[in-house]
Amino acid sequence: MARDAQAIAGVERLRFFPLAAIAGRGELLVEPGGRELLDLSASWTAAGFGYGNPAIAEAIAAAAATAPGASILSGTHPDAVALAEELLELVPARAPEQPRRVYLGHAGTDANDVALRGCRHATGRPGVLAFEHGYHGGFGAAQGVSGVHVAAGASADPDVVFLPYPDRFRPHTGDAAMVVDDVLERAAAALSRGRIAAVIVEPLQSDGGLIVPPDGFLAGLRALCDEHGSYLIVDEVKVGLGRTGRTHAFEHAGIVPDVVTLGKALGGGVPLSAAIGPADVLDEPTASALMTTIGNPISCAAGRAVLALVRDGAATRNADERGTQLRALLAQYAASGRPGAERVGDVRGLGLSIGVELVVGAGDDAPDAVLTAKAAYRAWELGAVAFPVRGNVLELTPALTISAEAIDRAATILTRAIDDAAAGAVSDEQIAAFQGW
Repeated sequence: MARDAQAIAGVERLRFFPLAAIAGRGELLVEPGGRELLDLSASWTAAGFGYGNPAIAEAIAAAAATAPGASILSGTHPDAVALAEELLELVPARAPEQPRRVYLGHAGTDANDVALRGCRHATGRPGVLAFEHGYHGGFGAAQGVSGVHVAAGASADPDVVFLPYPDRFRPHTGDAAMVVDDVLERAAAALSRGRIAAVIVEPLQSDGGLIVPPDGFLAGLRALCDEHGSYLIVDEVKVGLGRTGRTHAFEHAGIVPDVVTLGKALGGGVPLSAAIGPADVLDEPTASALMTTIGNPISCAAGRAVLALVRDGAATRNADERGTQLRALLAQYAASGRPGAERVGDVRGLGLSIGVELVVGAGDDAPDAVLTAKAAYRAWELGAVAFPVRGNVLELTPALTISAEAIDRAATILTRAIDDAAAGAVSDEQIAAFQGW
């Protein structure tokens, strides 16, 4: 950690405790000295099918040994074309009669950036409708429409309109029953001005607090985009490919987006992203989204191995079952009367995308970010990795292959960590060096 502090740029560090690992397998990370950690983040879902997954590792090794070039920038190769074709088969088409294309990139950031610029070019409109506390990328146009970054001081895109994301636990209207209608009314007003090229939205708002939107929200956005001629971009980077117990998280809402963006788990731990959408969005202007190693054989081979696992369906079914198991254990704890139980304001999620919101307690639902930071730190001390989002929510996104036994262990560690943090087991000084967001 000391060497890391001297060598690694601070702009790319987001630390919550002194985590250093020398190996990983499945849902486990191994620290120097051999201690095993149960990783309930899967590296922010990038290792969604587990560390060292044999199918992915074999595909990567084979591609590295006989790589047909290192890019699709000025040539192509079979795995890149096959990966794009498989994505077109996996992601449903909004208008099957219209041609679609696949952009292959490195991260959700560039996939979203390309999708946004493509929608603007195709419509001739400058505007984007996005959501407060949303996350779509770490730089460029994607950062400028990310409410998380803008709230932290990043420059907003000059043509973005931010709306509240409907949250039943913390309704911006004061009435949970009214949040969807209010947001859709605001969206209709913004879209009616004829300047919005695209609405970009997460089907679950992950870094904004693991918010599961109420029924009718995504369907309402779909209808409004159709009415006003705007594209609907659904950002599945963090929650797609089986994580919510469905292949695509937007399936829960019964909609089909115009553009879908994928990343993180798509590469099985190596850099890979994709935007799947209409040809008129992703074909022009030619050569306007160039990075030398896009579509490289190693990433494409990993992506094809991941898609084979998705098509198999076992990991998706496991995500549904293990997510139900973990939410039930956490809800049981919240009602238990244990020392930290009253500090659990809400447990929510779909599949293995779960949020535990921690509050002041004793009838006070005010967010408690300090307790959350201390609970995450204490969980690491006890042998588990879980990161806070939006200050006071523990985000739980373990590998989709995690076992029932590991879920039981996860619940044991997490609930003890909350109890211990509430009892003062972690000091302010211990977390001072780990400011996270």
